[in-house]
This record gives sequence, structure tokens and C-alpha cells, in this order.
Amino acid sequence: MISSDFLAPVSNKLLEKFSTGKGETLGYNIGIHREIEGLPDLTDVKIVLLGILEDRLSVANTGCDRGVDAVRNYFYKLYPGEWNIKIADIGNIYKGDTPEDTYAAFRYILKELLHLDIIPVILGGSQEATYHMYRVYDEMEQSVNLVCADPRFDLGDFNLPLNDENYLSHIVLQKPHNLYNFGNLGHQSYFVNPGERDLMGRMYFDTYRIGQLRPFAYAEPVLRNSDIVSIDMSVVRAAEAPGHRQASPNGLNGEEICALTRYAGLSDKLSQIGIYGYNPGLDINGRTAQLMAEMIWYFIEGVNYRKGDFPIGSKKNYARFTVLLEEGYELIFYKSDKSGRWWIEAPIEMASIIQHERHRLIPCNVEDYDLAMQGEIPQVWWNALKRLD
Repeated sequence: MISSDFLAPVSNKLLEKFSTGKGETLGYNIGIHREIEGLPDLTDVKIVLLGILEDRLSVANTGCDRGVDAVRNYFYKLYPGEWNIKIADIGNIYKGDTPEDTYAAFRYILKELLHLDIIPVILGGSQEATYHMYRVYDEMEQSVNLVCADPRFDLGDFNLPLNDENYLSHIVLQKPHNLYNFGNLGHQSYFVNPGERDLMGRMYFDTYRIGQLRPFAYAEPVLRNSDIVSIDMSVVRAAEAPGHRQASPNGLNGEEICALTRYAGLSDKLSQIGIYGYNPGLDINGRTAQLMAEMIWYFIEGVNYRKGDFPIGSKKNYARFTVLLEEGYELIFYKSDKSGRWWIEAPIEMASIIQHERHRLIPCNVEDYDLAMQGEIPQVWWNALKRLD
């Protein structure tokens, strides 16, 4: 059972809107952490909302600790889909005397949720929380795939203390090294230092500019391979998500960011998602908060329709295709009979590394198979091989 010692209940002011009578919207139909009743029963719950009210490590987005209830307000007003999963809102991590105190409680709660096989949807605060999402896997001794939707890489200066502009360098460089692969979706070249872009290439990470993601279905294999997804709301263009100090005219649109969270939900690997950077003092007519509520809705929709593909299911039930290339490489593709999705088997060198077993099948598109049939090595397979060097 999750302890309430580190969790503040959802505010009574917000809950008063959903306290009388019965309704059909989510605010009436999910378990909610309330001041009197305490935490809801989490038996058979699959997804929980969790707020984190921390902005003290944000370099340029002070105020992003105050928006969680605005998102809840819109989320509670949405009607549920035809879902067969239980959802709860367990409230907010108390803001500690220091950010370190906040994040110590945050990591404790995340570990408990993962042990219960409950997926947290983390709201509010700044994006350095991603570092702590990643660190909860240390004790599990498993390698991790992280995907960030962000117009910047947030490598920053590793020599500085952790903040929301350098958290990725702390993930990459600090021991223990659990990161197997990193993916960035939606970066914008004019926000990225050329040295950082070169470094991403040398590490064979999967990075995609906005233009490379269109049609947006190209993002699906990257998200299907993720254990953690972290979204900085500045990845959405300012016209649709003005509530961020680094909002800019270009970015993903509302439909694309909702498709992203739905694809994330469909990933059988994914066990955490965080949506960060929302600053209510900069929002216009609640536009950003409403979009975040809809993103959560689509994430839940994705989880509800998970197919039980790899690594949950067995590849023995997949159609197997072998492609022999002139260079002597043998590429093995699999197609799921449940979902019609494609995978390519990782290089044989990786198969002997036990901690990477979960990543043995690499999600891909049918276009990668077509490319192999034309005699070319798909980039996803090549990157996996190079990461072993």
C-alpha cells in the first residue's frame, strides 16, 4: 500500500465542483486522494495521476509548480472512453524544504508504484524530474530506454548542479549507467548547439526534428521502445500551448502531441510518463491546461488498447522474415499477428548481453523492411550495432 506521508490530497476547492450528486465525467468516476477519506483503494488500479510541485531547479520557468490543479480541473471534466482499466489520482508530492527533499519523496513513491505495476502520469514541475524517474530503476538492474519530446536536448553543463537544462547530461554521465538508448522527438535545430547535435550522432541516439516526424506515425516505433517518456510542453507551438516561458511559434500541434501520448500508452514497455513545464501564469484561457488534460486522456486510451506485444508476448507467434544483404548481414524481421506492428532483431553481438535482453527486438516500420529488401541496412539496426562498440 502506498503511504500518504509524502502525498498531499487534491485540494477541496477543486473537488467541491465534483462533490454533489453523480456525474458521468472522470471527476466522478476515478479514485481521488481526499483530505478526509485519504488515499483511494489502489487494488487493480493501472494508472495514477501524480503532481509534483517543484520549480526551484528550473533555470528559466519559475512558476511551473502551480499548474497541476488547472490540468486536473479540465481532466475531471472529460468523459471516459470505453476503458477496462481503473484510474486514480493520488494527489501531489509535498514540496520539501529543499528540492532534494521533494525528489527523495518522489523517488520513494515512484518505486512503490512500479512495484505495484501501476503507471504514474506525472504532472507539473520542471523537467529535471526526468532524472529521478530514470534513477528509480537503479535497484531493478535493468537497462532503460528514455524518450523525450522537447525542442532542446537539455544536455547543458554537466559540471553544474542538476537543473532542467542539463538533466540529460547527468543521466548519460552519472553512474550507474542504466541508459540503453535515448530518443528525442521534435527538436528544433536553431535551439540546439551543433556540438550537442554531433554528440547525439556519435552516441547513436534516435533524434528526430519536427519535419522528420511527419507523418507523425514515424514516431510510433521510437515510443514503442520506451520505458520512460518525458514531455516538455514547450515542444508544442505557442499558439496551442502558450503556458511555458520557452514557448515558441513552431512546434508540434495539438493533434500530434495527443498522438504522441497515445502511442506512448500503447507501448508495452512503458512504465512512467511525465508532462512538465506548464506555467499557469502564462497560459491563455486555460489553453495549455486543457491540452494537457486531453493528452492524459489519449495516454489512458493507449494503455487500454495495449496489444501485449514484445516484451510482454512471445516472438514465437510472430511472422518471421529473413533478409540477406550483400555485405554478409542477416537481418531478421518480425511482424506481430496481434497488432500488425514490425520489429527487427538486434545484432547478434547484443544478444549475449543479458541486461539488454528486453531490447533484443527493436521496433521499426514496414518501411524499414522494404529498405532492407532493397539492400540497405535500416538506421535503427545500425544504431543498435554501433551502441555496442
